[in-house]
Amino acid sequence: MTPDPKIVKSVEKLNYRVTVGDVAAQAGLELNFAQQSLLALASEAGGHLQVAESGDVVYLFPKNFRSILRNKYWQLRWQKTWEKIWRVLFYLIRISFGIILIASIVLMVMAIAAILMAMNASNDEREGGGNRGNSYGGGGFLFVPRFWLGDIFLWFDPGYNRRRRQRRRQATSSYQMNFLESVFSFLFGDGNPNADLEEYRWQTIGSVIRSHKGAVVGEQIAPYVDEMDRDEDYMLPVLSRFNGYPEVSPQGEIIYYFPELQVMASSRQLKPVASVGYLQEKPWLFSQATSGQITMAAGLGGLNIILALVLGTLLQDGTIAAELGGIVAFAASIQWLLLGYGVLYLSIPLIRYFWIQGRNPKIIKRNQSREQRAIALHQPDQSLRQKIAYASQFAQQKVIGDRDITYTTEDDLLDQNIKNADKIDRDWQQRIDQGIKNQE
Repeated sequence: MTPDPKIVKSVEKLNYRVTVGDVAAQAGLELNFAQQSLLALASEAGGHLQVAESGDVVYLFPKNFRSILRNKYWQLRWQKTWEKIWRVLFYLIRISFGIILIASIVLMVMAIAAILMAMNASNDEREGGGNRGNSYGGGGFLFVPRFWLGDIFLWFDPGYNRRRRQRRRQATSSYQMNFLESVFSFLFGDGNPNADLEEYRWQTIGSVIRSHKGAVVGEQIAPYVDEMDRDEDYMLPVLSRFNGYPEVSPQGEIIYYFPELQVMASSRQLKPVASVGYLQEKPWLFSQATSGQITMAAGLGGLNIILALVLGTLLQDGTIAAELGGIVAFAASIQWLLLGYGVLYLSIPLIRYFWIQGRNPKIIKRNQSREQRAIALHQPDQSLRQKIAYASQFAQQKVIGDRDITYTTEDDLLDQNIKNADKIDRDWQQRIDQGIKNQE
């Protein structure tokens, strides 16, 4: 069983001594899953169990437990190497779309230029006007492809992107994608901005429960869920995940308490809840590229289609490609593929644009709904204040220190029995001394 990465990261963040409630609240995981994963991790990584007098269990891990796991699991051993390889591969995939676009444009420009020069030369031979035609074909027309080729290949100049970033350094201090990356962004966007929303949701809910010492009312959780209902059914997944219990107040209102989230392995600064006070989804962006990059990417896509159509018109006489051969023959063989690529290149962003326009209003509506619940929570009426006051009666925080431990797998059982006997003797002696002082 490969350890769950969330469990491993949580143990490290919590300084290698944790309870099940610590990990569940930190990572937003179900308590049963967190408990099973901690047991498996302790078994594989040389961890220890510490049992308190109250029966609560603390898991203690060596600080090099990640190295121990790497030596046991080849998946973890090669994970970092694969991440580096994939980072390079994905970057190559991202820039490949821009390279294909530029290559297709260059190919068609060269093929069209070759066809037009051949046609001009043929006309000059028929009309006997050699010099004038050659002057036009050699000077006037070739200026255009030379300009485009020179401008296109500037994008591969390492200093070109640096100069562009220098011109934009006052606009933004973040990473600025280059043109080839912006083509991929124009086509497919930059990923789901809310990819980790569920993970963040449960981490925040766990932090909210912890910050209220394990006892909350439904209204305190409402700003972090998507849909509301009068029966507070949205609390059922929260109760299931964190092993909570409902309790009915004398006024007939329900509060929720979570005993296992009230137990901590050590006293630590609780994870702060988001300052906005509610779960805020990010709207989808069409692209993180600059407006100039998007315009250039779209313009080149349009140019690709125009050149493909022009090339198709010039190739209507099938003998031209056979006579000229080389680049012209190759361009003729894939002319429909070049045209299809151009059409698809502009169709994907167009479809994606309308999809985003339909999705973002729903995100805005959900954010506004959660914001209203957060406002209502910070401006409670009399009924809500009574519920919160009743919930506070169940709030508590138990920290298991070294003095509370009665058994640990770190030491031999006989040594622990001797230590426990000495501890009992000291406790009894302290009680006797205290009783004598009270009598005096």
